[in-house]
Amino acid sequence: MVNNNIRRYDIDWLRILAMMTVFLFHCARFFNQEDWHVKNNELSDGMEVFIAVVSQWIMPLFFVLSASGIYYALFRRSNGVFIAERFKRLVIPLIFGILILVPPQVYVESVTHRGFEGSFWAFYPRYFDGFYGFGGNFAWMGLHLWYLEVLFIFSVIALPLFRLLQRERTGTFLKPAVIFFGKGYNILLLSLFLIAAEYFSRLDPGGFGRRDFGGWSVPSYLMIFILGYLMARSPRLTERTGKLWFPSLIIAVLITLSGYILIRMDWLSGRLMIAALRGMNTWCWMLAFLGMGRRLLDHRKSWLPAANEAVLPFYILHQTIIVMTGFLIRNLDWPVAGKFILLATTSLVVISALYYWIVRKWRLMRFLFGMRI
Repeated sequence: MVNNNIRRYDIDWLRILAMMTVFLFHCARFFNQEDWHVKNNELSDGMEVFIAVVSQWIMPLFFVLSASGIYYALFRRSNGVFIAERFKRLVIPLIFGILILVPPQVYVESVTHRGFEGSFWAFYPRYFDGFYGFGGNFAWMGLHLWYLEVLFIFSVIALPLFRLLQRERTGTFLKPAVIFFGKGYNILLLSLFLIAAEYFSRLDPGGFGRRDFGGWSVPSYLMIFILGYLMARSPRLTERTGKLWFPSLIIAVLITLSGYILIRMDWLSGRLMIAALRGMNTWCWMLAFLGMGRRLLDHRKSWLPAANEAVLPFYILHQTIIVMTGFLIRNLDWPVAGKFILLATTSLVVISALYYWIVRKWRLMRFLFGMRI
């Protein structure tokens, strides 16, 4: 079992890099072909490709990293303390976001998609009319904050399993499997669990297999969450990712390119084929990122703790600022590249200023954004 007293700086690095990727991902949503809360006056096929590639791994990576954090947190907390901390860190920001930060996004969507002509203050009472996604406005899932909601639910329902896996007796029972998956390229076979989750999700695409959140179904996210915990628990598997990061990256890139060709040629069909391609592709990306972190990023910088602390507030703020900025610049007669730089730069400056001058310094704001007081 991994020494739980050692700080995993690679996990901190990966969280920060994943957050910046999500930021750029949502900036790109302003330009791609798929509908969003607000769209640029010129769309881009290049942004469409960027979105398609990143969506294969970015939210699964967040769940893997969250599971790793939970592994270390459970050593120092009782179940009650753990759930209480999860509530303060995830549910409080979710509620705050639903009531304060998300309404501007729904307002912008109402103006650009449904012809609403009043001010935001005139719209806000209407925000509570009906449920978003069902013909209404109230964003019960928090739009981009759905991750906080799902992560809290996963943390609660998986807690008994994680406690069981934490026991030394369970570790002894699992040792043969860990030895097997820790040899050669056998760790790739763990993708079979994700493939299975993907396959069964596709049996009911309108129910538990819905992919409204980040392009993946809830069962697939739960499976990747559990696999993330198992990876953090086993030093053998953790070290194996470090040795196989480059082959995993090559395989992931090749599968991504193959999937793109199959889609373009309209040759990708059948639940099993799609599930196998997505499951193996995403698992290889996970191994590549975890391995790169282990080999290249497991070191401390003086600014790393402060940057790591800012990840959650940045996540909570980022999409609202991007949508509002996009709304203001949507009709500028600029090329896509220049407008992307303008959107990303302006949004980054605004988010950083809000965090540094308001969220970070005020105790109430720290509480509402899930930070330690």
